[in-house]
Amino acid sequence: MNQNLVSLTFSEAALAEIDAALSTLERHFADLSSLSPEQRRNILKMGDKTEAFCRQTMLLAAQNSQALPPSLNMSEAQADFHCLDQIRPRLHRLRDLLARGDDTDMALGSDIYSFCLDAYASLKIASKGAALETLRQAMAARINRGAKAKVEPPAR
Repeated sequence: MNQNLVSLTFSEAALAEIDAALSTLERHFADLSSLSPEQRRNILKMGDKTEAFCRQTMLLAAQNSQALPPSLNMSEAQADFHCLDQIRPRLHRLRDLLARGDDTDMALGSDIYSFCLDAYASLKIASKGAALETLRQAMAARINRGAKAKVEPPAR
């Protein structure tokens, strides 16, 4: 089959720069929240339509702050919106990068698996020696692991 979806190499210097950049991101994003699955299910969620409502409401609230009860913290809500506007484009870039990384991970794994299937088929044909027999048996166990036994129909 001879598949090669991706070929990459990283120099040690490039990997060191990537690790340093990731450390910088981790340091600057240290205060990002982690929600529990229950919190994710139960909190109010702001979608596109809700965001438009919230932006309009924030404008009206700012223009009519005297009508708001003292318990509503307008400055905190404004700071939250400002932070959202700052972080969102960066999160989009990170998501895009992560998606490309996931695709590359999958492609590399597929290339390796494809090679190994071809190598296994070749070794299976050629391996008559004791050294390759152990490897062939180990590979056969892996390949045949998911095989399902045929079920005979009941006799009538």
